[in-house]
Amino acid sequence: MNTHVNLCLRLVAAGLLTVALAPAYGESTPQQHVHQMSHHVMPFDIAGSVHLFKMTEQGGRQRVVLREGQDEQQVALIQRHLKHEAMRFAQGDYGDPATLHGADMPGLKELADGASSIRVTYAPLPNGAEIQFETDDLSLLTAIHRWFGAQLSEHGADAHAE
Repeated sequence: MNTHVNLCLRLVAAGLLTVALAPAYGESTPQQHVHQMSHHVMPFDIAGSVHLFKMTEQGGRQRVVLREGQDEQQVALIQRHLKHEAMRFAQGDYGDPATLHGADMPGLKELADGASSIRVTYAPLPNGAEIQFETDDLSLLTAIHRWFGAQLSEHGADAHAE
């Protein structure tokens, strides 16, 4: 794993992103805010699912999968949502993450502005779905990693690094 990815993961693990983002949410923590607002953006059960983020040397992969068992309705909701989000992200529309996390979320502006230089692909999984982000642009790679790090921090127990 390259040094850039390692540094991003260490910052997230140290909780530095949570501390830096906490004032943006007033009295509630970022995790409480995301959990309370999630039903406005995500049609599936956030408590029954987990967001998995993997930072790579080309960008990263975001998965949303069921925590346990098999619920066809929830899997269909996850797949439909991530497919729709992948199409929007490819066009530079990061409106849903901005609604959930705030318009000043790390990396969002850069990702929206540089969308034409990011390859966004969707794939269904047996227990959910994934979106892959790839770029050759170092500044966009950094934006993807910053965005993933912020999501890991703000989703709390509902997200994990792979």
